[in-house]
Amino acid sequence: MDIRNILNATDHTLLRPTATWAEIEVLIDEAADFGCASVCIPPSFVYEAVEYADGKIPVCTVVGFPNGYSTTGAKLFETEDALESGAEEIDMVINLGWVKDGLWDFIEDEIMQIRDLCEDALLKVIVETSELTDQEKIHLCQIVTSAEADFIKTSTGFSSCGATEADIRLFRAHVG
Repeated sequence: MDIRNILNATDHTLLRPTATWAEIEVLIDEAADFGCASVCIPPSFVYEAVEYADGKIPVCTVVGFPNGYSTTGAKLFETEDALESGAEEIDMVINLGWVKDGLWDFIEDEIMQIRDLCEDALLKVIVETSELTDQEKIHLCQIVTSAEADFIKTSTGFSSCGATEADIRLFRAHVG
């Protein structure tokens, strides 16, 4: 696999709370030049980013970020707002408390509701692997597949640590 294949599968991301519009412009230009899959940016910049990108690179934003414990209603509102602003991809964070409580139906229902709003937009589900047991990760792989999300992601980048090689192997073995 060469670097172009890796870049084509990478979301060039800037979600730091202090991100500025000037930094977002640079991010968009870099992503387009490098051939990245998308740019992932804070929701407050989506409308301007879509106009600036002018079709050169898909714009992605986050929902329930970074902790995932927003209500489903709040996540639905965030999703609708992002899509109306022109986002082509949504990265939603699951509620880890629901995972720890075993509320699998709640998690699947929330993903499905957001999936329904997304229609043609990509939906990626962030599960924060550093906070989960292997069994929880496997169960989430099954739920994300069943709910017909387009991708499962390992980490927000805002928890104690990111994904491990073992996480990637586990996901690869259990995503349908």
